[in-house]
Amino acid sequence: MFNMTAPLTAPAYDVTAIRQDFPILSKPLPNGARLVYLDNGATAQKPRQVIAKVVECLENYTSNVHRGIHALGDRVTTEMEAARETVRTFLGAAETEEIVFTSGTTMSINLVAHAWGRKFLQAGDEIVLNEMEHHANFVPWQQVALERGAILKFIPLTADGRLDLTALDDVLSDRTKLVAVTGLSNVLGTVNPIQEITAKAHARGALVLVDGAQSVPHMATDVRALDIDFLAFSGHKIYGPTGIGILYGKRRVLESMNPFLCGGNMIRRVRKESSEFADLPSRFEAGTLPITEAIGLGAAIDYVQSLGLDAIAAHEDALMRQAYSQLAQIPGLRIVGPGPDARGAIVSFTVEGVHPHDMAELLDRKGVAVRAGHHCTMPLHDWLKVPATTRASFAAYNTPAEVDALCEAIRYARKVFRLS
Repeated sequence: MFNMTAPLTAPAYDVTAIRQDFPILSKPLPNGARLVYLDNGATAQKPRQVIAKVVECLENYTSNVHRGIHALGDRVTTEMEAARETVRTFLGAAETEEIVFTSGTTMSINLVAHAWGRKFLQAGDEIVLNEMEHHANFVPWQQVALERGAILKFIPLTADGRLDLTALDDVLSDRTKLVAVTGLSNVLGTVNPIQEITAKAHARGALVLVDGAQSVPHMATDVRALDIDFLAFSGHKIYGPTGIGILYGKRRVLESMNPFLCGGNMIRRVRKESSEFADLPSRFEAGTLPITEAIGLGAAIDYVQSLGLDAIAAHEDALMRQAYSQLAQIPGLRIVGPGPDARGAIVSFTVEGVHPHDMAELLDRKGVAVRAGHHCTMPLHDWLKVPATTRASFAAYNTPAEVDALCEAIRYARKVFRLS
């Protein structure tokens, strides 16, 4: 389950040693500045262990999986299926057949929207969303609702950017078929109470899909304890390669769904008149998979587990609290989202008199890499009544000194704009 109860200090967590695992962190930027990488919500850097595994695959056993009756095909299939088992264990899923390789969170959610939504949603059925969702967990449901005549309903947000669960019972109804919710907001940093949501949704007969793109890399996620029906996340946010993602689904739900893509690998038998589809998970893995990337994801999860996810969460929590405290002292700076006790390792903000894009550019001059814009959450920024925010997001390798560097760079930006 989402674990927010880890102690704020983790014994034997050596961030200096961890940073040595990431080659890019020791390389100066073109302007000579030292890199302070705080854009981890967009993508995380890669440790040597993941890079080495990807190179090992490319150099030693490049081949296609499942079909090659030769040594390379056997080796690469073994490696990829071992990665699938690593993901299963990491998420606490019951079976490897419940783990589907995709290209990322966006593809995983679209797979469910098309393969489940198009089959089971009827006119008048309801899909429950909220305004903090990433476009990847918003637009697919918007589009399938338009196609099927379903209705979108929204859990309201509280003034500080949390889900207003006092209204959840009124939002849910006997027509609710799905609740789609992020585990951790990519802007507000809000950690959502998934277990409470799943309990209430299931009581109404609805399924729950969790966008775990931000939550899975930062806090323990047990899909069975949380009773999640679908979970999606991306490899590149958990120190793995780009182009690989995971869809977890309960076996009984996945087996009820039609394929999203058709072609090689996802069939058992093809005749001129009809086709029989393959068993799980192959039914949803048409064509050649991102094989090397899947193997790299397995190595990334192994790396995270070697550090200890609770230890990483505690380290990141301390950084977030430091950043929240120090940023709150900067004149004209407004942090969006809830207080430290209800948020993960993300702090987004605005600074009066400085556009977020200008802020990000000025921070970059000091070597501080952050994100600026609407972060693929336009409905949320409409709710915040701002066009954009600046986001600092933390990872296992960030340090308290880098939080100081962020705050000092913001003060520099204010001076450039003659705000102090």
